[in-house]
Amino acid sequence: MIDQTSADHSSRWPNAARCVVAITIDFDGPSLEIGRGRNTLGIYSHGRYSAKCGIPRYLRILEETGIPATFFVPGYDAEQHPQSVREIVGSGHEVAAHGYVHEGWDLGDEEPFFLQKTHEILTDLVGAAPLGWRSPSGHKSARTMRALKRLGYIYDSSDKDRDLPYLAEFGGRVHDNLIILPNNTSSLDDFPFYRVSYTPPSEVLAHWIEEYEAIRAEGGYFNLTLHPRVGYGSGSPARAHIVKELIEYIKESGDAQFVNLAQFADWCLKSPRRWLKTPPFVNGGAA
Repeated sequence: MIDQTSADHSSRWPNAARCVVAITIDFDGPSLEIGRGRNTLGIYSHGRYSAKCGIPRYLRILEETGIPATFFVPGYDAEQHPQSVREIVGSGHEVAAHGYVHEGWDLGDEEPFFLQKTHEILTDLVGAAPLGWRSPSGHKSARTMRALKRLGYIYDSSDKDRDLPYLAEFGGRVHDNLIILPNNTSSLDDFPFYRVSYTPPSEVLAHWIEEYEAIRAEGGYFNLTLHPRVGYGSGSPARAHIVKELIEYIKESGDAQFVNLAQFADWCLKSPRRWLKTPPFVNGGAA
């Protein structure tokens, strides 16, 4: 039986889904260490796991569960592991941009150069320009957004300030061809669980199921961020396995729509006024 909460929101999403679900995977290979001036050996070798084990493991999981995903790939990692990127695309998944060397600092005036550099690397490798971007460290400004728009991006998945998508606003106006797809890096990201609190995978799964059910009850949008590296990421067997369990749980709910973010952004931008920051949604539609 569908409760009243879900009925109120049933017309919001594609195919009248009760909840939209995006599985997003931040490649985060050796670029992260290189960007911080470290070598990639010994205690700093975690990122090398991504291409060797993490990415192949997730491609198998996605094939077995039959869902699409979005992979955010730093330009340096694409240069170092082009075959991994080709396998992602060959498996039917989206490749989006994620910095060049996973920049953990404000690039200032150099930012457009780095955005352009990764854009060209991914375009040449994939054969099509990326449509989405996620900040590798949270740094972002109006300059960032101007560069993304100039390069033809249709979405950014970096902000943490809303539960639902919304149109980008910068330069004193709303842009109806560039949408923000927020990502929750506190409770829908593996980093704090595996790097900060060192939570066992079984408890992480229980938490993510609770998050999914709460979001589903509101007719919301579930954007999960994973890292296929070892250490703080979800690349290793037990941590990857609980992601598969989560996907299967969500599929069994029967009313979720799995999307890659480019597909979802394109769908949202076909009705841009629905995604203004204000007025808010009321009873499944814009007020």
